[in-house]
This record gives sequence, structure tokens and C-alpha cells, in this order.
Amino acid sequence: MRRSVRILTVVATTGALAAGTAVVANSTPQQGHRTEIRNVIYLLGDGMGRTHVTAARERYYGASGKLNMEQLPNYGAVATYAVEKGSATPALVTDSASAATAWSSGVKTYNAAIGVDAYEKKVATLMEQAHGAGFATGNVSTAEITDATPAAMFSHALLRGCQGPVYSDASCLPKKADGTYENKPADQTLITPIAEQIARNGTADVILGGGLARFEPDDQKALQAQGYQVLGSFGDPALPAQTAASQKVATKADLDGVKKGKVVGLFNRGNLTVEQAKAQLPAGAPEKQEPTLAELTKKSLSLLDGRSKKGFLLQVEGAQIDKRSHANDAAQTLAEMKAFDDAVKAAVDFAKKDGHTLVVVTADHECAGFNIIEKDSFTNAEAAAPPANTDAGNPANNSRPSRSSSANIKDPARSSGIVNGAGAGDPKNFGPATFRTPDDPADVKDGSPEASLWLSYLSGNHTGADVPIYAYGPDGKRFAASQNNTELYGKMYRSLFGMAPRTS
Repeated sequence: MRRSVRILTVVATTGALAAGTAVVANSTPQQGHRTEIRNVIYLLGDGMGRTHVTAARERYYGASGKLNMEQLPNYGAVATYAVEKGSATPALVTDSASAATAWSSGVKTYNAAIGVDAYEKKVATLMEQAHGAGFATGNVSTAEITDATPAAMFSHALLRGCQGPVYSDASCLPKKADGTYENKPADQTLITPIAEQIARNGTADVILGGGLARFEPDDQKALQAQGYQVLGSFGDPALPAQTAASQKVATKADLDGVKKGKVVGLFNRGNLTVEQAKAQLPAGAPEKQEPTLAELTKKSLSLLDGRSKKGFLLQVEGAQIDKRSHANDAAQTLAEMKAFDDAVKAAVDFAKKDGHTLVVVTADHECAGFNIIEKDSFTNAEAAAPPANTDAGNPANNSRPSRSSSANIKDPARSSGIVNGAGAGDPKNFGPATFRTPDDPADVKDGSPEASLWLSYLSGNHTGADVPIYAYGPDGKRFAASQNNTELYGKMYRSLFGMAPRTS
């Protein structure tokens, strides 16, 4: 059952640029001397590391080509680490929740936290501040819209798993060192399911993504009471126990029919369908009715442009880059990189015509240690033993203890061929995946030894590597730096409001 708590508005009055640094700016900051910027589009390739970009470029455009994001004039890097709960001690590998809180609120926080600092204190988000100041706002994702990255712009939760539709201590309350749950906080927002918050706080004017199963009929009623057009159906209120059966996902046709106003469209009960899988489905499959990320981006821009004289803030997430990297599925990862880059093009095309729009493209973290390896080589995951660590020319350089060079051979039990080729039917196979590129001869096929792009993964989890950032438009040069992810909040805040957030 739902919690009895209902959140009519979400107002966060303080934040922090780093652990222990309070943000004085409130949810409706006054604009200072404005630059020519009216709009900010923030595009996030979840899990997208530098190698993801390189591999996608080589796969689709060849070694000398460029992705759309790589053609932007300003380039930098972003450090992504989080902090341990209740402290400022760095946690070197972040998750999406703490990373999204960093750029949306300017604070380092613990992994799994949404819109709260390391000490469980609610912090204002950039989207809440923009909405409160009269900007139009939009939030788009190929994941469930309640998932960590979109959620951090317009909700607050002690744990990212507190998505809904029902409340549970396991999903919403952190555990103490002894394994028992923390006491429920005085601020009930922080343990209110994220879906319930989204449906009632009105923070985003345009909400497009997946996650219909997180919502219930009363959420649709709450949205419609605020003037939203809800595409599809959140279920029949007369059949609360049969919500899944009575819900209807939105479709691209539904979205195409929307011309103006506030809108919520959820196109799948879970995450949206990856483009590679969608292309392989029969013509009548429901998933075929899902719009692409580029189409979601274009529609969001058409709905937000001109909605407010002040301008708009739009966040767009290509979520499946991360999810398919977790799965170590290189083919799906590459296709999702292409889909995300197509959305980047849609945003940049708008910005070029508008002349007053800042476009920022980056990632929350790298996922799975994606690697481009030498053709005809194999990974350590396939090896019978680790590689040699001796230096025949200078024994003083030998590592201790030493390993024989003859031990590093393929293990036939874990290496039965290329994972998207001859070894595709073996779930224990840890071989690389291979892909043809535009530079290859026409007869070269994906999954063959002749394909020039050989890809592997280090793990199934996130890494602590810095991620790339690209920017276009007014203020774009500010992002051409080596910076911390919390700095992105301050830079976007300055672009929207013409002044930096005040701190104490």
C-alpha cells in the first residue's frame, strides 16, 4: 500500500557545493545581470567513458571520423568520486545517484542518495530552482523516470531504490552498522516513493521516459489536477489490485499528437527498449511504438521553447549505455551510444538555430572498464594465468613474486571464440566482441576475426575514471576544463541566472 504521506510541493532551501559547504541560494533565486543564455540543455550518457566515445566513433564513422558530441568546440574532463555516508571521505567510485546529486545540487554525497547531502539533509536542485524562478523545465530518460539520474533533478530520497509504487523500509531506509534500519526522518519527503513525489511536485513541465509500473491511478489524477496531459493510462482506479493489467503505455503516436502544454509520457512499464533489440522485433511489437531518444529530445524542445519568456532547463539521459555496459553487451552498448549521439545532434541543431542555448554533454561515471584491445589478442579474463611480469633486459625491473611468460595462454573453458561470433552460444565465454568499421573491407562482418574493432570489459560495475565533457554555445568555454562534477551545478546555475550560487 501507499504511504499516507502526500507531498504537495518539494521546496529545498539549502544545499552544498561540497561536504559541509552550504548553498545560501533558495529555490527561487533572483536573476542577476543575464548573459545571452536563455536555455540550458544538459545531456547525460549514463556510464559513458572516454573509450565508449572512441569505440562508437570508430564503429560508426571510422578512425578519422567524429561523433556529433566530438564536434562541439569545448572539451574537458570531469572527476566523478562520491563520499562516504556521514563524512567528507572520498568514495572513489560513484553510482548514478550520488553523481546526479553532484551536478543537480552541487554536493558530494553517498552512493544511493538522491537530492540529499552526505548527512541526509535535503538540498535544492537546479531544476527546482529553475522552475521556482519561472523557467520551463523538462526531464527525459530512456530509463524509468524514477531512476537515479532523472530522479535527482526533481526528487529527494535517502535511497535511490525508493521509487514506488509502494513503500518499504528495505527500499527507502538506509541501514545502520548493526544491520538495523535507521529511524524514519522528520522530513517525510525523504522516504516518500519517488514516483509519488514526481506526480505531485510539478517540478518538470515535460516528463518523458519509462517506468509506468512505478505509478498508480492516483498519480495520474494528481498530475491531471496540475494541468498535465498524461499520455496512455496509469491504470483504472476502480481496479487498484489490477494496475498492471489496466495500465497503458504511451506511444510515439500519442506524443506526436501533443502540440503544447505540460505533458507526461511513459512509454514502457520498465526501461525503454534498447535500439538494437527494438530493430529486431516484428513490426507489430508494442516496443516498436516507443520513440527514440532523439525524437524525445526534439519533442521536448518544441514543447519547452517559448513556454517561458525566461527560457528553459532540459535534462536528457541516454541511460542504456550504462545498463548494457553492466551486462557486458558491446553490441547493445554501441547502438545506445549512437542513439544518444543522435539526441546530441538534435539538441545542437536547436541551439544553432536559437543562438541563446548552452548545450552540455557528459556522463555520470564510466561503466565496466570498456576497452579497445589489439586485434587478435585476448583478455586476461580468458587467460589460464596472468601475464608475465619479468623484464628480460633488466631483471631489476621484475615484479615480486615473478610470473612465467609461458603461463599467459588462453583457457579453452573460458575462451570459445568471439562473444558475438563463434562463441556466442557459450555463456561462460569471456572473449572479446568484434565489429566492422567503415574502414574495413566491405566483406568483413561483425563477430569475425577480421573485424578491426575488438572490445572487452574489465568488470560488470562502475569504475572511478574521469569522464569526458563537451559543450556548445554561450558559456561553453567554462566547461573546457578538468573539473569536479559538483562544479557543473555552479556553472549551469550561473548560465541560467547570470550569477554564481552564494555559499557560506
